[in-house]
Amino acid sequence: MIEQLAGLFRGNPVFTFFVILGLGYLLGKLRVGPLSPGPVAGALFAGLLFGHFGFSMTPAVQAVGFALFIFSVGYQAGPRFFDVLRTDGLRYLLLAATVAVAGILTAVTVAGFLKFEPGTGAGVLAGGLTSSPTLAAAQDAVRGGRVALPEGWSAEQVVGIVATGYAITYIFGLAGLIMIIKLLPGLLGIDLAAEAARLEADQDDGRRFGEVGYRAYAVTNPGIPAMPIEELRARWDGFSWVRVRRGDEIHKARDLESLEMGDVVMAMGGVGFLTYLQVLGDDVTDQYLAKEPVETAQVVVTHRNAIGKTLRELAIPWQYGVYVEKMRRMNYAVPRTVDARLLSGDVLTVVGPTGNIDALGEHVGFVERDRPETDLVTFALGIAAGALVGTFSISIAGASIGLGSAGGLLVAGIVVGFLRSVRPTFGRLPEPARWLLMELGLLIFMMGVGLRAGADIVDTFQRAGPKLILGGICVTVVPVLAGYLVGRRLLKFNPALLFGAITGAMTSGASLAIVTRSAGSDVPALGYTGTYAFANVLLTIAGGLMIAFG
Repeated sequence: MIEQLAGLFRGNPVFTFFVILGLGYLLGKLRVGPLSPGPVAGALFAGLLFGHFGFSMTPAVQAVGFALFIFSVGYQAGPRFFDVLRTDGLRYLLLAATVAVAGILTAVTVAGFLKFEPGTGAGVLAGGLTSSPTLAAAQDAVRGGRVALPEGWSAEQVVGIVATGYAITYIFGLAGLIMIIKLLPGLLGIDLAAEAARLEADQDDGRRFGEVGYRAYAVTNPGIPAMPIEELRARWDGFSWVRVRRGDEIHKARDLESLEMGDVVMAMGGVGFLTYLQVLGDDVTDQYLAKEPVETAQVVVTHRNAIGKTLRELAIPWQYGVYVEKMRRMNYAVPRTVDARLLSGDVLTVVGPTGNIDALGEHVGFVERDRPETDLVTFALGIAAGALVGTFSISIAGASIGLGSAGGLLVAGIVVGFLRSVRPTFGRLPEPARWLLMELGLLIFMMGVGLRAGADIVDTFQRAGPKLILGGICVTVVPVLAGYLVGRRLLKFNPALLFGAITGAMTSGASLAIVTRSAGSDVPALGYTGTYAFANVLLTIAGGLMIAFG
């Protein structure tokens, strides 16, 4: 039976490929206490299992996965990468650089002190930081011949060592980082929830959007008509004044200078804020105001005149008669306060009349409704361009210097993503499509890593397991501590924002989830998105540098 099953796997590579993929996803969903390894770790573990029993992956298949993943990372980071420099980007860049440099220096020190084999230090760096771009860049540098290998070592041997070092140290890098991020605030006497609340209060005076609701009020207060609508709006800006019925006529609220007795006002906004409008008069039901269709849509911020502005400055509820229900940045929820500052690529989920949403889209970017079209031409040619750029190099002092495939694909993705943010008709890649391509590419790449490392992992662990684990612990812990010290003492980050930024600098979405849960707020996500774009570039560069030293 076992022999027949083994024959089935060995004789049907397509079957085997998708079994490993499915098993990886299944393993990724398992929970150990509050921790779940996630699909990436699951794909790695499944690959290790099958690799241990002699299964392998065609290098071309892994290369395709690698290209899809790295390009998609750049595409996602493109809008944020350039615009972050216009706001608080220097601080985030310095923090991301601190974490990357601390990781490299720690890995180099550990590799020298523990006398690692060639390529092991690069694997430990990538595993300790759980950074797939670092791993990909290190292996690419070896395969591309951009580093001189010690005598007697082949490129394939070093690539295997990098993969094995990564696989062994990845476990603590994943679980250990989550543990550190969870425990460190308490050890330092930091209340993340209180710090997040303090930052939110400083930013918006406590005025926040809430769950959306609708109310109509008949104006019966004699004092209201004497006040300009602009003054009324300034008093209560937590909702949208959508329409006003005056007799048999329906008006947009922003087209009127003042209200009159007997007017019926339709407002939309946070349920808690809508109660303030009872000062107008009685809460009523008005069938005429409810006739205009209302929808929920996503508006993507791309226009220069909106980037860097707050929701209050844009007067979105008042000027456009729509309500901001959610706000996401790089696919992470961020606080949607009235003083939240917009950046390129931000996605606003808004509720309101269709015409009002379209008007808002024309002003700040474009409306992203449920459209399935994907610009595969731009996506494919972008990957091709990145791969081509990666082949170019220059010789300096006998060393070949170039971006390599990883760097070329990352740069191409950043450029295409940025152009997409300023030209909405260019390079359309809906979020579900981008997520699928990025996730599938990463899982294929990680399966290949696991299959390659699985053949040697038992022998390597028996020979050097304790040293690798020790090295991985150092590479995980030291950058976190360095990032905290620099972030608090030099860069003066709010602690809730800082811990989110540290997880972004280490590209760990799982750790961000821990921080946001501890803070009871989306504030840490602002820090995460601030460093993430820079971190992907810096950690990709780190992989190529580390392979030359470790």
